Amino acid sequence: MSNSLTANDLTLTPLPATGYIRQSLLVQYIPFSSATLWRRVKDGTFPAPVKLSANVTAWDVAKVREWMQSRPQIPNANTEGN
Repeated sequence: MSNSLTANDLTLTPLPATGYIRQSLLVQYIPFSSATLWRRVKDGTFPAPVKLSANVTAWDVAKVREWMQSRPQIPNANTEGN
């Protein structure tokens, strides 16, 4: 049994349409680290998480999607100038 990663292991699945997402998955979809995530939550520039139970904190996917859509779009370097 091999422990090496393949290209399929590195594929990012789409953000769920609804529900809640934990921090470990959320940081795969946002352009900053966990530390910056919490700084942005604290200063109000990223949606706050909710406590689902004593040991479970997660973000509402709908609020994360709203935040993503409110961000300026970065042009794709491969399509500029065409």
